Amino acid sequence: MSTTILLSERTGPVKKLREQGQVPAVVYSSRMDSEHVTVPEKEIRASLKRNPHAILKVALPSNSKESVIIHHVQKDTLTGQLLHVDFLQIDMKEKLDTTVAVHFIGEAKGTKEGGILQVETHEVLIRCMPNKLPESLSLDISKLSIGEHLTASDLKVPKNVEVLSDPETVLVTILGTQKLDTTLESDPQLEAAAE
Repeated sequence: MSTTILLSERTGPVKKLREQGQVPAVVYSSRMDSEHVTVPEKEIRASLKRNPHAILKVALPSNSKESVIIHHVQKDTLTGQLLHVDFLQIDMKEKLDTTVAVHFIGEAKGTKEGGILQVETHEVLIRCMPNKLPESLSLDISKLSIGEHLTASDLKVPKNVEVLSDPETVLVTILGTQKLDTTLESDPQLEAAAE
């Protein structure tokens, strides 16, 4: 956890707040009422770039300091502007269920043979103590040949981390290249449909 991010009480029109470099946000908690606040766009952007799943220390308008994770970010699809952020307050003494990014390492054998690497999912759901939360999980794909895949069960995780995603969830596959022309030639029905 790095520096404390100062959250301000939300006042005034949302449009004006965004023009002032503040992003509307809500801090949700199971222990207290949710708080409607603003967060400096510059700071939250930097945090999202470093690690979107990191535990952050925030100072609430009520003067209490809390540990939170970013639960949801709403962006403008055209401009990329941050529109809204949901924070989830966490208890550092209780296990946390959250998603973490999967980084694929190495060059798959199958891509050297002409196959196409297809990533099915970039993250998995895990459970661990907040202070044991990994920045990401790594998966070596170098031995993957055409037609092979790796699942969540292939992940090597630290002993304090439990993967909650279905073990059969496919993370990455090596596809063989297929030509549409050969399919049309071999199937008279498709040929007729194409005419």
